[in-house]
Amino acid sequence: MSNAFDDATHLSERSNESYQKQSFTVPDLPERREAESHESADADGTVLSTHDAATSVTSNAPTSTDTPTSTNTPVEQTTSQQTATERLPASPDPVRQRSAPEIMDTGMMPAASADIAEFHDKFATLAENVSKVVVGKVNPIRQCITAMVVGGHVLLEDNPGTGKTQLARGLANSIDMSFKRIQFTPDLLPSDVVGVTYYDQKRSEFEYREGPVFASVVLADEINRASPKTQSALLEVMEEQKVTVDGVTHAVPQPFMVIATQNPIEQLGTYKLPEAQMDRFLIKTAIGYPSHDVSVDILRQVNVTDRAATVHHVLSGGDVLRMRAISETVRLDDAIIEYIVRLVEATRHNEKIQVGSSMRGALALTRCARVWAAADGRGYVVPDDVKDLAVSVLAHRITLTAEATFAGSTPEQMIAQILEEVPTPTLGA
Repeated sequence: MSNAFDDATHLSERSNESYQKQSFTVPDLPERREAESHESADADGTVLSTHDAATSVTSNAPTSTDTPTSTNTPVEQTTSQQTATERLPASPDPVRQRSAPEIMDTGMMPAASADIAEFHDKFATLAENVSKVVVGKVNPIRQCITAMVVGGHVLLEDNPGTGKTQLARGLANSIDMSFKRIQFTPDLLPSDVVGVTYYDQKRSEFEYREGPVFASVVLADEINRASPKTQSALLEVMEEQKVTVDGVTHAVPQPFMVIATQNPIEQLGTYKLPEAQMDRFLIKTAIGYPSHDVSVDILRQVNVTDRAATVHHVLSGGDVLRMRAISETVRLDDAIIEYIVRLVEATRHNEKIQVGSSMRGALALTRCARVWAAADGRGYVVPDDVKDLAVSVLAHRITLTAEATFAGSTPEQMIAQILEEVPTPTLGA
């Protein structure tokens, strides 16, 4: 027993000698846990230097005044990033997981290229031109332009008189493309939308006459006033961008976009859009009332009756296709992809949501985030791009339970709650 005790004593003495040779004493376990709690929120990988500055560490070695303690060395940053990555636990259920957020390595992110700068300039020019029609509503305008670049469709749902039709016409007039407007009414027929095949007596043959849907920008004004039979005429063209009449398929012009408007407060003589058609809209947004200063400026220009007619073309259809090709080169980090999947899966496992978002919603959010990043002059997507678009892209794709609806919850509130619950990827050094 004495020999074993002496060996343990010698081991302890040798350990103390080795600790005295280090530059700092390793903190105790409670102090390390406190450092880890700060490390998850650290964006630059400087946890070690922050810990040394905030916690008094007893050092057995002599200190030197020549080395500043606030300088972050590459070794400290690498150690911090590796430690944060090692703490990510593997869980079979990513939705239920409440672990530390993943680390995005921005060191490998490409710098803004000439193509991204070109995209940024064209996007800003188009947004500025449309802002002359709908003043003070930058975010809805950017969302509509994003949907056009992606190749999706927009549903503008707002009260009457907020400028929904003016926004659609202003966007169409800002681009040198074909534009058609369809006023949806209860007596509108599907052939009035997609076209009809008629018999030409002079040539003794059948001929197909194209409907107003054959345009690059189609405005479906008050879409919920048409019957479900007429609304279903848009399902094929909104998904496949083709129209089939009498067994013959016809392609629509490119780029193609449907901007639909509807009034949410009036239910008399309207038909609710089915879930299948709601899922085909890339973005659902609202404009809202203008601010006080903007309202005063609009009244000063009371003689301008049609503001959408005052703007001119600033881009062409080829420019939009060029912007679409540039947006496809924007880099998506694996942490961003994982973040989008967790958001979509969270809508499927929430007890207040009856029907969650489909995979179409995940693809839509990913494509919109790339355009949103390029519009800001970046060649890579950051978590804020996903957060800015999550509500407008996912809210109209979910269906709440009856209990949640009776309690006053809205799809927009549920998506906002999911954004707070799902861990956000953290930018690395």
